[in-house]
Amino acid sequence: MRFRVGREALGEAVAFVSRALPSRPVVPLLSCMLVEVGDSGLTLSCFDYEVSARCTVEAEIIEPGTALVPGRLLAEITRSLPGRPVEFSDEADVLNLVCGSAEFGLVCLPMEEYPALPDSPPPVGAVDGGVLAAAVGQVASSASRDDTLPMLTAVCLDIDGDWLTLAATDRYRLAARVVPFAPADQDVRAIALVPARIMVEAARMMSAGAPVTLAFSTERDWARGAVRGGRASAAADDQPHPAEGLISFEAGHRRLTARLIGGEFIKYNSRFAGDFSCHADLQPGPMIEAVRRAALVTERAGPVRLSFGDGEVVIEAHAEGRARAAETVGADFVGDQPMIAFNPSYLLDGLVAAASVGGADQASASATGEAAESGRIRLDFNTPAKPALITWVTDGSAAGADGDEAVPAFRYLLVPLRLPERA
Repeated sequence: MRFRVGREALGEAVAFVSRALPSRPVVPLLSCMLVEVGDSGLTLSCFDYEVSARCTVEAEIIEPGTALVPGRLLAEITRSLPGRPVEFSDEADVLNLVCGSAEFGLVCLPMEEYPALPDSPPPVGAVDGGVLAAAVGQVASSASRDDTLPMLTAVCLDIDGDWLTLAATDRYRLAARVVPFAPADQDVRAIALVPARIMVEAARMMSAGAPVTLAFSTERDWARGAVRGGRASAAADDQPHPAEGLISFEAGHRRLTARLIGGEFIKYNSRFAGDFSCHADLQPGPMIEAVRRAALVTERAGPVRLSFGDGEVVIEAHAEGRARAAETVGADFVGDQPMIAFNPSYLLDGLVAAASVGGADQASASATGEAAESGRIRLDFNTPAKPALITWVTDGSAAGADGDEAVPAFRYLLVPLRLPERA
């Protein structure tokens, strides 16, 4: 085997594949990276029976071949190389690497027991990479990190015709984001539970304007039903059973596969149902910065209290005997319960995610030459003891307005904390 490849292309490919390498492989061989060169160029891949990554880049192929080398070591070497073309060649059981004056030799491992990479499952549809990556960033942080309930460590992908909903929860908050989807079958109705860490990693390979193909490998046919006109219905408690098997994300010359999580996800749409008696419209920048500053003095995720008044909200936090923070920002409030408190980290996640929806809308309008609508974050709640809802609204609707409205593109349900006694 002998080939030559650009330093930048090699570095990006190795970095992508190496992130899928297991940190504690059951078998040492699974920590290796497979190097293949042929007519399609240079292909790097890894697989540990749970997750696989594959990336193909252009290379000058002098002699085709295959080698299995320590993955993380190759990644560390690649990061340290100077910005010059890299030449690889094998000799006996060693893969030699030369870049300028730097030379390395990697001992090759036997490939007889290395698992074959899984084939790509049948495609379900495609979605814009930038849109999907943004949606993952808005919901993945809400997934649980407690492995005792595996389904809560997942991001639920709920496909309903032309719309894809991403949802995640850790029982204290629930985030859902709806994005346009181009299905392979117009009548598709499917659900897949993808580990949140896989979704985050998949998002790193996506870029705006580049389609990402989603593919499921299931042990049962997904349920089919009539597309309920656009976004997932708020009464969609007739969700199909989750797919079981494998999911694949493919963008350009990169592909990431992972095993799906079994079990039933919560009927998340029903959790958002209900009316709210209190509505607050908040300017995203000042509100986010004020909460971030107030969170500096909280102890052990102590609460941040929001007290609404005439055209303003006071954000307060206390660290008993040590510090206190209070800041006032503008807010439009309607309701009879002017006070509520939240975990500052969870509140910030929701505020930042909602604001990013507005930022994406403005970027999209700018790209198409249209006038961007300004907007704000809306906080809806009933009492200081019941879950509150955070969404993004444009300036065309007023706080507390009645009437039917489209389901917001982003919804974040957050359980309040008990209000502390005032000093």
